Amino acid sequence: MEKAKISAYQLFVLMILFEHGSALVIGLGTNAKQDTWLAIITGMLGGLFLFYIYHQLYKFFPDLLFTSYVQQLIGSFFGKLLAFIYLVYFFYFDARVLRDFGELLLTFAYPNTPIFIINTIMILIVMYAINKGIEVLARTGEIYFIFLYIMAISGFILVIVSGLIDLKHLKPILENGINNVLHVAFTQTIYFPFGESIAFLMILPYLNDSSKAKKIGIAALVLTGINLSLTMAVNVSVLGVDLLSRSPFPLLSTIQKIEVANFLERLDVFFMLAVIIGGFFKISVFFYIGVIGIADLFKINTHNQLIFPTGIVILILSMLIASNFPEHIKEGLDFIPMYLHIPLQVIIPILLLIIAFIKNKRKKQNAAES
Repeated sequence: MEKAKISAYQLFVLMILFEHGSALVIGLGTNAKQDTWLAIITGMLGGLFLFYIYHQLYKFFPDLLFTSYVQQLIGSFFGKLLAFIYLVYFFYFDARVLRDFGELLLTFAYPNTPIFIINTIMILIVMYAINKGIEVLARTGEIYFIFLYIMAISGFILVIVSGLIDLKHLKPILENGINNVLHVAFTQTIYFPFGESIAFLMILPYLNDSSKAKKIGIAALVLTGINLSLTMAVNVSVLGVDLLSRSPFPLLSTIQKIEVANFLERLDVFFMLAVIIGGFFKISVFFYIGVIGIADLFKINTHNQLIFPTGIVILILSMLIASNFPEHIKEGLDFIPMYLHIPLQVIIPILLLIIAFIKNKRKKQNAAES
């Protein structure tokens, strides 16, 4: 582990920025149509359950990285194998998020620029930040967190003032019944973005007061759920269900419609600033936990020497994971939840928690007998 500590507030900020990340960019839970906000809230409730599991695991090993204590739970060989699988998982999603933001910038601002160039610039900035360490990243997050909320509140006010919101687009509620909402929640919104909080099993050991981890995690996930639900409700009320389902970046489409007094318009640049900041922190967190995980798994003294080769791998992977953006999105909706999220976010953590509970109970019994 890096010799660093972060405060409870800094952890809260990092979790908020991480969870929002690419969830603000793409259409989240749009298969639920006008009930997409309900699917997000339902997903948040499932995400709270998953975070409870992750926190219980953390309580057994508050000073160790996930890549370390998984070896204690299931043995050195299988523990290292499972830890390596999780590191590949983190790097893969780092590449996916990088691709999300490259596609967004390509669509919005740089249509004639190769996506490789855009992704290269972003990953170089992330590499520089990770080289400075988790404390610097957390302090940077404190600054941008306030800035983002000011922009978000301002944007919400401008949408209302512009008269764009039509609440009829949100009706009828539960037109297709609760089953459709539950289907979207249990196949999409629980895992992305809420289940991705599993990444913080690699960051919680840096918290200077471990007793606050549970409250901070719950608060961050609840606030994220409220923010994303409100954002998608606004997108639906402005765009309508049909346009929402066709838009690759619904929030961008909503912001582009803002026009106040034929003067205040074309506010896309503020949206871009907000999502690029969120994307930067999500990419950075995945990147950081990946490199410290490798350093821990292979007993490398410092993670800094891993930053450049890891950055190159993530950059190349972001180009290879899909031939185009529709394929990238389809892969994220159809393949990833079933074959990656459910095993790695749900099944394996539950099994590890059961093993940890049994081993801890036996340890206490042996101590009592002796």
